[in-house]
Amino acid sequence: MPVNSNENSRRNFINKFAKGVVGASLLPTIITAADRKRHIVSLSREREKYGPNDQIQVALIGAGGMGTADANTAITVPGVKLVAACDLYDGRLADARKKWGNDIYTTRNYNEILDRKDIDAVIIAVPDFWHKEISVAAMNKGKSVYCEKPMVHDISEGPAVVEAQQRNGKVVYQVGSQGMSSLGNEKARQLLKDGAIGKLNYAEGFWARMSPTGAWQYPIPADASPKTVDWDAYLKHAPKRDFDPLRFFRWRNYRDYGTGVSGDLFVHLFSSLHFVTGSLGPDKVMATGGLRYWKDGREVPDIMLGMFDYPETDIHPAFNLSLRVNFVDGTGGTNYLRMVGSEGSMTVEWDKVTLYRNRNAVDANDPLTQGKHTADAGKSYVYDRKNMLPPEKMEYAAEEGYKGAHFDHFYNLFNAMRTGGKVAENPLFGFRAAAPALLCNDSYFSNKIIQWDPKNLKVVKS
Repeated sequence: MPVNSNENSRRNFINKFAKGVVGASLLPTIITAADRKRHIVSLSREREKYGPNDQIQVALIGAGGMGTADANTAITVPGVKLVAACDLYDGRLADARKKWGNDIYTTRNYNEILDRKDIDAVIIAVPDFWHKEISVAAMNKGKSVYCEKPMVHDISEGPAVVEAQQRNGKVVYQVGSQGMSSLGNEKARQLLKDGAIGKLNYAEGFWARMSPTGAWQYPIPADASPKTVDWDAYLKHAPKRDFDPLRFFRWRNYRDYGTGVSGDLFVHLFSSLHFVTGSLGPDKVMATGGLRYWKDGREVPDIMLGMFDYPETDIHPAFNLSLRVNFVDGTGGTNYLRMVGSEGSMTVEWDKVTLYRNRNAVDANDPLTQGKHTADAGKSYVYDRKNMLPPEKMEYAAEEGYKGAHFDHFYNLFNAMRTGGKVAENPLFGFRAAAPALLCNDSYFSNKIIQWDPKNLKVVKS
């Protein structure tokens, strides 16, 4: 698909900074054959054109903050048009008409969207507890799907989504962890494969938020009421209760509807880690944390720490993972995935990878450093002790004009729809990423270690 002219070479990493001795002794290549191929593809996209009859027509189901961001990104992909929007709050439907035109079709009932023959794909950006039902219904109606992460609200729902996609084989389904399509993940995967950090033994991830909105304190509209919100439809799969605008507009704070910081943020880190390493997931999950700051009636922690054991496979060695989320970070919000190996480490972000390599400062001719004491007993030995050299650092950053992982993720979806190709994150991969995040919650609330079979996607009973 075409892109704007200012996006030349959008998928080409460059070596922005290198200190010390670099080159073939460190990595096989800096700019790879795959990088050059992506550059050629990006140029060809600019020459592609799509007429009105060749548009992919998309509908948005769930027109809140994330859904709106998804739709705005999706329509920047050439050949894509937003034609409908669905939400249970009337105010969002009115906003949709203002944003995308009065001719857009709006409804409270997502089934009306799925019944329309002129809609090719749907963006599902509803609260987590609705992901499975709408996903399966959409695929059964022949619609391609972009579903926000996590793919499901509970691990018991995962098989139904995977089965629906397999049964509707021509339907394209992509889970919305946009980092899966990022340049950062792609570069990290290549670097790990090339042996840039040696043998992987440990990984850690961190996600911090510092703003009130980052803590899910979303604004409550002044006109929120049972008249403007279809509360009964919202609670179809949840315990019945009187209308509560907090549970509708700040749904992430409540276990009946959301999946907490783990389902919101850890799942991104699992997706990236599994993509980079090729892993199927951990076999042991344990978590702790607490409500340390946002004591506003929410049911899920604002601090969470998870620890995970990854077993050895044919693809990667055994390694450990630790993940952290802090929802009131006075030092500034940040996120990263760091992978540590026997010869170095790399910090992976969606638009940047920073590689650290420890240079070998051992003198190969020094008998002491080799553990060989060969000096004669009657002779003195002067040991020329070497200095510890600083890590060698290389930073790979996306070129100027890179539209980002969010754009790439939607591009991958629509390209797969046009070509019959593969998406960046299918339901099976999405389930493998969601499962340990959801089990992290289960571990926290049950105060237990959970054993998981990542191959067969089942909890192992002790």
